[in-house]
Amino acid sequence: MKQFDTPALVPADPEANATDLLVARVAATPDAPLFSIPEGDGWRDVTSAEFLRQVVALAKGLVAAGIEPGDKIGLMCKTRYEWTLIDFATWFAGAVLVPIYETSSPHQVQWNMSDSGAIAVILETAEMFARFDEVHPELPDVEKVWQLHLGDLDKLVAAGTDVSDEEIERRRNLAKGDDIGTLIYTSGSTGRPKGCVLTHSNFVELSRNSAEALKEVVMQPGGASTLLFITTAHVFARFIAVLCVHSGVKVGHQADTKQLLPALASFKPTFLLAVPRVFEKVYNSAEQKAEAGGKGKIFRKAAETAVEYSKAVEKGSVPFGLRVRFAMFDRLVFSKLRAAMGGRIKYAVSGSAPLGSHLGHFFHSLGIKILEGYGLTETTAPATVNRPDTFKIGTVGPVLPGVSIRLADDGEIQVKGVDVFKEYWKNPEATAAAFDDGWFRTGDLGSFDDDGFLTITGRKKEIIVTAGGKNVSPAALEDPIRANPLVSQVIVVGDQKPFIAALVTLDTEMLPTWLANNGEDKEMTLAEASLNPAVNAEIQRAVDVANGHVSRAESIRKFVVLSTELTEASGHLTPKLSIKRNVILEDFADVIDGIYSGAPATQGISLAH
Repeated sequence: MKQFDTPALVPADPEANATDLLVARVAATPDAPLFSIPEGDGWRDVTSAEFLRQVVALAKGLVAAGIEPGDKIGLMCKTRYEWTLIDFATWFAGAVLVPIYETSSPHQVQWNMSDSGAIAVILETAEMFARFDEVHPELPDVEKVWQLHLGDLDKLVAAGTDVSDEEIERRRNLAKGDDIGTLIYTSGSTGRPKGCVLTHSNFVELSRNSAEALKEVVMQPGGASTLLFITTAHVFARFIAVLCVHSGVKVGHQADTKQLLPALASFKPTFLLAVPRVFEKVYNSAEQKAEAGGKGKIFRKAAETAVEYSKAVEKGSVPFGLRVRFAMFDRLVFSKLRAAMGGRIKYAVSGSAPLGSHLGHFFHSLGIKILEGYGLTETTAPATVNRPDTFKIGTVGPVLPGVSIRLADDGEIQVKGVDVFKEYWKNPEATAAAFDDGWFRTGDLGSFDDDGFLTITGRKKEIIVTAGGKNVSPAALEDPIRANPLVSQVIVVGDQKPFIAALVTLDTEMLPTWLANNGEDKEMTLAEASLNPAVNAEIQRAVDVANGHVSRAESIRKFVVLSTELTEASGHLTPKLSIKRNVILEDFADVIDGIYSGAPATQGISLAH
């Protein structure tokens, strides 16, 4: 059994809770900007001291409204400044936040609120209120409902002026490290969402140790800053938000990804937090834009050079000719891409799915190190992450300080340490099943290299066994195909079937540009595009590339381009846009049957191998 341990860099403090991170930050740098809020075309800074003042004022409002220590408060809100303000105010009032994804259905809202025992809820918009209101009759315990769009936070603050500072100080010190810090419900990609009890220590110890491990990222000369756009209801962005408060990183927010590039240009962050899909979009948009301007060939040559250059840097020697070619493309292509992203980004932390080495090397040559990491809700986000000074493209890095990882005999990744959750809320059976002798069983499969860098090879539950007995990990095929600009989602199928096949959906944002660039009618519908020969030929090319990485028995022999989208609203994607495989297999069972019964579905017969 392979095991890697990294000792904690910061001594544990079992008495500390998450509020201490903010108090320590204000003591260290009271006048330094901790947040920036959009104002007109620019941004207005909020200092550490001002943020603390607002947190205490809102905490007083919650206390005046009758919130008691230990009470659960639901929060449904997009990524914005108020999210973290409410988070810390809840902690200062001694209460516990239960995040709800802003895209959750009324049914999901009802489950999270009733299972957690929440007695209050904060909602951002009228539309979110309408979803909650639909199930409110089934939630008799939820007596307090506040809405951001109605100015309820200001009203709470105004009503809390009589609560004393001493009362807030008393309440914020009630929780110890081992006490519940938050209750986060898993995205439910397999069955009903389970409530993960993350403790104050999970946030405190992981923040303190991660800040040491990622010092170059969070403590840059002239001040580090980041623009958050991933949903803060997800543990990944939530943890980073807390880490930024601890480290004094200036945080801006932009929940609308269509406004991301203008926001990056004006905010100019030094590092980003993203999922691979964001980097794929940046790359694919740049490529299609170049194609539309008749410069597609130049862009592709530049991309090839970038990847070649990064690989040469990794080996420690760059030939002179490659240096010259790279310098030319850096001036012509890469400098413009860097400028479009604000011009100051040196690092990006990426998680939730594999990035692919092509993109990793491409962005590395742009001067942006994408530090891939790995973790789950149950590990308070990161368990491993690449470091600025030691990183290997294609891996999710070494184990974080304070964390241990071992691989079981079947390759399952198991985690122990400061980041591992306490239990599943009111679910002792699920908790018992999730641990093996104190180690959390992730359900993911991986391998370590000799230096302790982890590579994720698949999910235990997703391994497909063909009728011929071949074990196939879908991720190895899906990830390279999804990198194609035309592709939105890929679902590899073939369990107990004679060969491997795939369902593919098209990226509706990229489709019109791609069609126009390829001499097709850019107005065609999704249904028409799914049957279009040029589109199918392009998907076939993507499939052939993926097939080139696997054996004949594992390769995709047929695929179907679906005429619909898979979305969160359709129930096929989780909030972090991972596929709900079991739901898709069920909903498209007839399409899958068609592939294997020899029906001439929209299909490609792979010519690879």
